[in-house]
Parts: sequence; C-alpha cells; structure tokens
Amino acid sequence: MFEANKGTAAALDGRGLRIGIVQARFNEDITNALAQACLSELGTLGVSAGHIHHVHVPGALEVPVALQALAASGRFDALVALGCIIRGETYHFELVANESGAGVSRVSLDHQLPIANAILTTENLEQAVARQSEKGRDAAQVAVEMAQLLAQTKAAR
Repeated sequence: MFEANKGTAAALDGRGLRIGIVQARFNEDITNALAQACLSELGTLGVSAGHIHHVHVPGALEVPVALQALAASGRFDALVALGCIIRGETYHFELVANESGAGVSRVSLDHQLPIANAILTTENLEQAVARQSEKGRDAAQVAVEMAQLLAQTKAAR
C-alpha cells in the first residue's frame, strides 16, 4: 500500500521531473512575476532548467488548449497554468474565470496529469500584485508534490 507524501515543501525533490508551464500574456506584469517566482522555486526544488518547457498564450481562455497539447505529448510529469484575471465592470470576468478553471481541471483529469492552477482571479490589480510571488512559488511546489504523488501511486500498483 502506498503512503501519500506527508512532507512539507522542504521534502519536495524535483530532480528528474519534466515540467511544462503555460503562461497567459494578458496582465503580463503579473504573469511575468508569477512565472519568475515559479521558475525560481522549481530551481530551488531541483528541477533542471533544461527540463522546463515554458510557453506563452494570449490569455487565460487559451491556457487550457495549450495545456492539453503539452499533456498529449506525454513528455511532462506535471504542468503549471499561469494567468491573471482581474474583475472588470462586465460579466466577462466570471466567464473567463469559470471557463479557464474548468478547462484546466478537465485537461488534468482527462490526461491524469497534475496541473498546478495559478491563474489568479482578483477584484483589482492590488490583490493580484499582493499574490503574484506567493502563488508562483505555490504552483511550483504543487507541481512537484503532485508529480511525486502520482509517481508513488503508479509504483505501488
């Protein structure tokens, strides 16, 4: 019987993992900060820069299709979704937030591949700035932890 990873981020070991990152360009100052924090944390966790494939798409609605293409390649142990959706004056915020989130989850479940979803959904720019670095680091940790967990479950079969 396998035992779930009960460690903290300090116990995470990303050596040998292959990670794909899909970054939305919309609200690029925020998504660049998310990516920088994510990439830095992946390095800290031992993921080789040569094992990270980083692509850009126009916005959050395009993130799931790029994730799907990466997942279908079979080359990755985990993926990361990076984006930023800031509430505006119209219903568009809800549409983009709901559809991008559902798309990310669907790709993960369809491909049985962990995807760390760091598409921020905030009320304003200040909230996005306050979360950009922490959520980028969190995404890297989630990707590594979930890749380890899935590898453990496959090994226990």
